[in-house]
Amino acid sequence: MASQFSTSSLRSRSPQKLSCSPVLEHVGPSKNVPGLIKKRWHEKCGERSIMSPPEELVAAGSRTPSPKATASKLVGRFLEANSSAVSVQIGDDVQLAYTHYNQSALQSRSFAVKDEIFCLFEGSLDNLGSLKQQYGLAKSANEVLLVIEAYKALRDRAPYPPNHVVGHLEGNFAFIVFDKSTSTLFVATDQFGKVPLYWGITADGYVAFADDADLLKGACGKSLASFPQGCFFSTSIGELRSYENPNNKITAVPAPEEEIWGAKFMVEGQNVLAATK
Repeated sequence: MASQFSTSSLRSRSPQKLSCSPVLEHVGPSKNVPGLIKKRWHEKCGERSIMSPPEELVAAGSRTPSPKATASKLVGRFLEANSSAVSVQIGDDVQLAYTHYNQSALQSRSFAVKDEIFCLFEGSLDNLGSLKQQYGLAKSANEVLLVIEAYKALRDRAPYPPNHVVGHLEGNFAFIVFDKSTSTLFVATDQFGKVPLYWGITADGYVAFADDADLLKGACGKSLASFPQGCFFSTSIGELRSYENPNNKITAVPAPEEEIWGAKFMVEGQNVLAATK
């Protein structure tokens, strides 16, 4: 059964194939994982690198070698374990996958694409109503569409500080935005880390994100960390920053050998924020 892909949130349905660009394919039970994004960071012949991974994650994986898997195997494991999962391939180097199975009523997962901007969002915004008015959105707009509009404002109204955009979001959330037109990745979590998000590096050099640490551990080994709360990562500025304390430096502390992580990211400053638990 074919259907045009709209800008509204894509809900899981029975297995089917959607004819659109890009092609979305519903594949087959599920863990509590909102999605994955894999992005090749090393350069191939004639291809521009999309992003550089945190050096601390690379070092952690080298310091303590551990079994890893490729990005395709990581996504394959997720899809095989999830009967209602959705997978989205964006070009050669980006893939998103998510499911609505077993999601919390208060922290639902949603996906949308508009003007070649793809977004996965988990959580809820307490000030969604006022933000919809601020960005001129319809009353029916949800969080994922709001984040896309906020990102567009950041992209098109430069210089517009990224911390102002994310800092206006109130609630529990984690989201991943990929702008195909500019090959830009933008990732952020709420200041209290209520929605977990982890990132790591796969065996073949992809940076992967998921809300299931065990899923990533099987593919990333010790090149794995909790994404720091109250922070965002943008390839347009090329680094990880705190939107709560934008002038404070973020450092990575090597984790003890017995921990699952290779490193822990911390926000320095007068009001020190522990980025990981």
